Amino acid sequence: MGCYLVTGIAGFIGSAVAGALLEQGHEVVGLDNLTTGRLEKVPAGALFVRGDCQDGGVYESALPRRAYDAVLHIAGQSSGEISFDDPVYDLRTNAESTLRLLRFSLSVGCGRFLYASSMSVYGNPETPVVSEDAPARPLSFYGVGKLASEHYLRLYGQYGIRSTALRLFNVYGEGQNMENMRQGMVSIYLAMMVGEGRILVKGSPERFRDFVHIADVVDAFLRCLDHPESEGREINIGGSGRVRVGDLVDRLCALSSLPVEVEYRGGTPGDIFGIAADRSLASACLGYAPSVSLEQGLARMYAWHTSCQDAGTAPPAGTP
Repeated sequence: MGCYLVTGIAGFIGSAVAGALLEQGHEVVGLDNLTTGRLEKVPAGALFVRGDCQDGGVYESALPRRAYDAVLHIAGQSSGEISFDDPVYDLRTNAESTLRLLRFSLSVGCGRFLYASSMSVYGNPETPVVSEDAPARPLSFYGVGKLASEHYLRLYGQYGIRSTALRLFNVYGEGQNMENMRQGMVSIYLAMMVGEGRILVKGSPERFRDFVHIADVVDAFLRCLDHPESEGREINIGGSGRVRVGDLVDRLCALSSLPVEVEYRGGTPGDIFGIAADRSLASACLGYAPSVSLEQGLARMYAWHTSCQDAGTAPPAGTP
């Protein structure tokens, strides 16, 4: 069995990926600053280190220096809207952190590096469905940081680091942070609907997205570890295909037993009008295909969230 370093282990995606690695019998070392993640979501059996990925001191004294089979860098500020509040922090947590982790990987002889990138690197694409060779013109500081990290991965390829950047589309599912109302389209709308009986949509209902369930994101990361064909690539990870925001809202409202008020107004900085993933490369390199339909995923997430509400507990960030 192997040993893996997972950053963002106390958050939504990181805890899910780490949990899956542990279930397979691997050792996991996790790094998280607990800014948005929660300690109780760190999977049992993982060795947890608290710290910032962009802090050089973490690598000098806190993280175990050992032979990792791969580094999975999932931590980072994950909201395009929030990135406008403090662009310098966004740069540090997303780009500088990647650079420091690549240097650490090289220093301990770890040659495999997986990175949680984002559809945000594309900006507003020229075609509704984007492949990995589409122009990258990010519209947010968040997208710029993700794209910069991808370039760092390429540069470190010359030193023997075999990297893969997974360009994740709109990730959702059980265990998502339901308290952050500025990140995660599905989680924001679902939290509003259950908590307030209303959904405020910032932007046009004609916008569209590609929604991918957390189970499929975990599957994509695990597949990367077993498919060397993915090395040195950026790979789209989508799920539902093109879905109008208005249709997403309608599907959420259909899950509620009570009437839901819906209002469309305003917008958010750096918002993309519409984007969906061409999954051809993911299929060819990873044998990846989404297994959870949007209908199934929304129903599962709604049941999870309402059960937390009924129990009087706050839905935590991380896996349920």
